[in-house]
Amino acid sequence: MTPIAISCSQEISSLHLNSSHDQIQEDIKCEASFTQETVLQSLQSLHTREKSHHCSHCGKSFNRQSHLLTHERVHTGERPYQCSQCGKSFTQRSNLHLHQRIHTGEKPHHCSECGKSFTLRSHLRMHHVVHTRERPYQCSQCGNSFSQPNHLRLHQRIHTGEKPYLCSECGKTFSQQSHLRIHQRVHTGEKPYRCSQCGRSFTHQSHLQRHQLIHSGVKPYHCLHCGKSFTHGSTFQAHQRIHTGEKPYYCSGCGRNFTYLSNLQRHKCTSQVM
Repeated sequence: MTPIAISCSQEISSLHLNSSHDQIQEDIKCEASFTQETVLQSLQSLHTREKSHHCSHCGKSFNRQSHLLTHERVHTGERPYQCSQCGKSFTQRSNLHLHQRIHTGEKPHHCSECGKSFTLRSHLRMHHVVHTRERPYQCSQCGNSFSQPNHLRLHQRIHTGEKPYLCSECGKTFSQQSHLRIHQRVHTGEKPYRCSQCGRSFTHQSHLQRHQLIHSGVKPYHCLHCGKSFTHGSTFQAHQRIHTGEKPYYCSGCGRNFTYLSNLQRHKCTSQVM
């Protein structure tokens, strides 16, 4: 076939004769000439956003056959790109490249405010809100604002009562996947947080942090009434009842109130014996 020189005069952003032709970088005019009519037709479909390639599984349409082939892996489960370090597989080569930064330690995206580096550009964007304090995502129910849309979605489950994560062991449900993972340690007995001082292990990181105060000797909770200091906030709150006179634990049998739960439990045992 005799090559036909045809010009493209569409207004686009960034000129590349490859799959990145339609990526936005800077506004320039596309005046490229092509010697294959099929190449021009492929290019023009990017400008017109014509989506002539349809997924037979879900009907979704794409303007490139290569994009359709990549999408179809969602349905087939095919993951042809495998990490040589850990064996994890991916549907797209670009995702494999991003994953490999975990092994190489590469963090090419730097925060201009504080110099912190990130593996992914999206993580840098999320980090920026620390400096701007911007919270553009607002809950229509209670007015609480969030820096990330996924944080808002998780928050909204408080109002909807949605708990999509089910424990297969006991049937308990959770609003967040992370909460389910932590709960499952009740069944597995896993205690991944270990104290380097005494070797004791804990289910939750917060429990380890609270325990480590014992070794450090730090007592951050100070009573303004008597000056006594405490390692744990719960112990401090219980102590304050001595000064306030609060007795929140009620015995339904005799009507007495107690300052501490342990005192109520001891009282109940004594009453049963008598």
